[in-house]
Amino acid sequence: MCPSPGAHLNHQILRGSCTSAARRVNRTRGLWLWGGVMTQLLVVDDEQRICLFVSRALEAEGFSVDCLATGTAALELLEKKHYALVILDLMLPDLHGYEVLSRLAANKNPQRVMVLSALAGADSKVRCLRMGAVDYLAKPFALAELIERVRRRIAERPHHPRSRWLDVGHVRPDLQRRALHVRERQVSLSDREFVLMDHLMRHANQVCTRGELLADVWGYSFDPGSNVVDVCVRRLRTKLEPQLIETVRNVGYCFVAVEQLPVTVRS
Repeated sequence: MCPSPGAHLNHQILRGSCTSAARRVNRTRGLWLWGGVMTQLLVVDDEQRICLFVSRALEAEGFSVDCLATGTAALELLEKKHYALVILDLMLPDLHGYEVLSRLAANKNPQRVMVLSALAGADSKVRCLRMGAVDYLAKPFALAELIERVRRRIAERPHHPRSRWLDVGHVRPDLQRRALHVRERQVSLSDREFVLMDHLMRHANQVCTRGELLADVWGYSFDPGSNVVDVCVRRLRTKLEPQLIETVRNVGYCFVAVEQLPVTVRS
């Protein structure tokens, strides 16, 4: 039989069956460990179908996953327990995801949050990034992409989730004021340019395909057959040093980190 809930919050956590829990604990290969224990993730989404779909997929990858359906329950649990990553929906029944991010920041809670939302617009992405989210993936999403993003965000520790500056060489985006500093010069960006630049810089020296950029920056799950990516990159180049964004013909673009410095995030 499944054990009865103990702590006050445990009854709100949507867990799988005892069989799946036992299978998760008994895995001896492919586990994600953090500090010698299985890496724990929290999914906050009021759609039980999404919770089960995401949690089962992540458990199959070796993670330990809890699910909650409300922002209030999530905030209460996050005061008592730390997770390697919180996967947060925005359209929750009680508190909006923005409010959850705001309260985490106000309480200086160091939880790392990845937003998973049907709100695919640049305005929402920028707002969440400025409030401290470490990533943003729009619904509908490819499961393989979600898993890869989770892996990358966990591998980035010990970055600080409430950071203001992202440094790549001499280019420094201000994640709060949506401004870019190139050497001693400050550059203002539109919301779309900011999200595009954030994506390119977090993948510095890696080729980002047009399809990847369309999905992450514009929220498209298909190629609309337009040149919106190319146009936005051209606008960015007029504001930056043109050589910073390199064209990879017939594939996409690559942000060239000057002096090959590592990506760092500072508060």
